[in-house]
Amino acid sequence: MSNKGAKNLFIYGSLFFFVILVLLTIDTMDKIDKRAPEITADVDAGKMVWHKYDCIGCHTILGNGSYFAPDMTKITDNKPKGYLKKFLMDPRAVNPGAAMPKLGISSDEADKLITFLEWMSKVDTNGWPPKPILAVAAGSSGKELSAGQRVYQTLGCSNCHMVNGIGGTSGPDITHVGSKRDKEWLFGHFKNPEAYVPKSAMPAVSASDADIEQLTDYMLSLK
Repeated sequence: MSNKGAKNLFIYGSLFFFVILVLLTIDTMDKIDKRAPEITADVDAGKMVWHKYDCIGCHTILGNGSYFAPDMTKITDNKPKGYLKKFLMDPRAVNPGAAMPKLGISSDEADKLITFLEWMSKVDTNGWPPKPILAVAAGSSGKELSAGQRVYQTLGCSNCHMVNGIGGTSGPDITHVGSKRDKEWLFGHFKNPEAYVPKSAMPAVSASDADIEQLTDYMLSLK
């Protein structure tokens, strides 16, 4: 190949691959925009609260941050908003064993921060981070799950509670709750937690009475 031919090959080859790079970049940016919901003024205000209290100094979000505390990318999918608000404002009033101190977050700031975290939870992250371990095997011993266990799983109770070592630690361990509470108390507590446990961070169970009764029966079996 002559010098001129080599020169033309280099020039046109470079232009060709540059055009390909530009097209791929445009396509990628277009897809990225579609993977995140619209950023509103409330979301932006919540992000300012996130920075104000240096939340990233302990938590991670989208894999970035410190690993001292739980990842917050999908936290609103795993914890009720009512619980999150009370916890943000006074962590140890909700969970005496919480490592997070009371930072002085106001009610308005908590609402804004939760709005930001709700926006974050809607970002398409291709399934990352993985969902917490659910109580699939808790109390089942390989047998078919009871109606109450299925309600327990469907409602995501194991995101906060632990049964037989499986589940979250935000709420009390309920492995033996059937030995401590009766049916009337459990059913009423599911319907209106604060009426039975003052200042409870647990929200009312959003389910039909029939489902709550099945859930109650499952709780009574935990002894």
